[in-house]
Amino acid sequence: MRISVIGCGYLGAVHAAAMASLGHDVVGVDVDASRVEQLSLGEAPFYEPGLGELLKAGIASGHLRFTTDIDEVAAASVHFVAVGTPQSLEGKSADLTYVNAAVEGLIPRLAPGSLVVGKSTVPVGTAEELALLIGQRAPHASLAWNPEFLREGFAVQDTLRPDRIVYGVPSDEDAKRVEQLLDQVYAQALTQGTPKVVTNYATAELVKVAANAFLATKISFINAMAEISEVVGADVTQLADAIGHDNRIGRRFLNAGVGFGGGCLPKDIRAFAARAEELGLGESVAFLHEVDAINMRRRSHVIELAESVFEGDVYGKRITILGLSFKPDSDDVRDSPALDVAAGLHARGAQVVATDPQGIANAQTRLPELMFEVDLPDALRNSELVILLTEWAQYKSLDPHLARSLVSNQTDRVTIIDARNVLDPENWQAAGWRYLGLGR
Repeated sequence: MRISVIGCGYLGAVHAAAMASLGHDVVGVDVDASRVEQLSLGEAPFYEPGLGELLKAGIASGHLRFTTDIDEVAAASVHFVAVGTPQSLEGKSADLTYVNAAVEGLIPRLAPGSLVVGKSTVPVGTAEELALLIGQRAPHASLAWNPEFLREGFAVQDTLRPDRIVYGVPSDEDAKRVEQLLDQVYAQALTQGTPKVVTNYATAELVKVAANAFLATKISFINAMAEISEVVGADVTQLADAIGHDNRIGRRFLNAGVGFGGGCLPKDIRAFAARAEELGLGESVAFLHEVDAINMRRRSHVIELAESVFEGDVYGKRITILGLSFKPDSDDVRDSPALDVAAGLHARGAQVVATDPQGIANAQTRLPELMFEVDLPDALRNSELVILLTEWAQYKSLDPHLARSLVSNQTDRVTIIDARNVLDPENWQAAGWRYLGLGR
């Protein structure tokens, strides 16, 4: 099929490359000329495992190209809208400026029978409004809503082998045709047995935000248990193991730590709560405010733990931060707990030295005042406190004896704060460390 993808940021670039790898002819459109140039060279503008190879293969095959000229979408029959919906500057609701602009730009270029497919995460009710707009100004075209469920670090896999595909289709006689068009787009995944859910616009919009709200709630729940565990002397990791054996609960997303971040979960739950307020249903998701509050509290707690190591004052102390991205296998530092902790310690006068396998460049643009070290041993050298904030594989497998030989020798035991609860306390203590976990 001939496909266009409007917006070539994280979602759009991955989607365009993945669709091209399935044999579709894809043109990606973005207003950022430097991003388009980079993508056209087969270079990913952000770190995502496997994306670079997919881009190069798509461009070499002729199935994939990128442009700033929206007129080049005219030959496509399916148009994916994959632009961002950031948190608005005025409040917590989603900013739909880019979504509206993308659809406005597409309308004059929609051929008879073409399909606009929303992938952006939007407040419920948005698709219905856009469908009305298209119906008024381009009645020969249709709208569907097809939410994305990408995990950063696994985005290519999640696009090519999704765990489900959701179609939000019109509630009229065009619904079957729209479903059939999307079936052609996702033919390979459907053939492999991927479950398909066909529903109306509102349900499709809610699927994404409801899923994110549930995951955020599960994370904040176990972090609330970590707060209690620290006071009463329980071990939240063992607690999570025990309740995770209950099939109704499950163990995934029950890892207590410094909390969640990134460009999706925090803004999506805030926007969901804001939209519920607009609908007069704020009480239905009032719990999300506490989910958000617990999550933000975890960042402050790590800073307080660091202060407690030095009897309340970190001024002048050399503190090593292991990890800057909000999760491993990503260079994304948006709303990163690690970056917030680093900033908070720096503001209190600490000499913060931060390292990350992929996130340094992005972190430097946000917090240039920090010291950054690409080399892990250099980051550890002469440190008086180490804080693990992003659970990269190389940090989880770090040799505690080697690390101990690099850090400060001013005291018998240097402290490591395991803000992701991924290290073995006994191994680190045996190597001469004071180990502090969260809720342990």
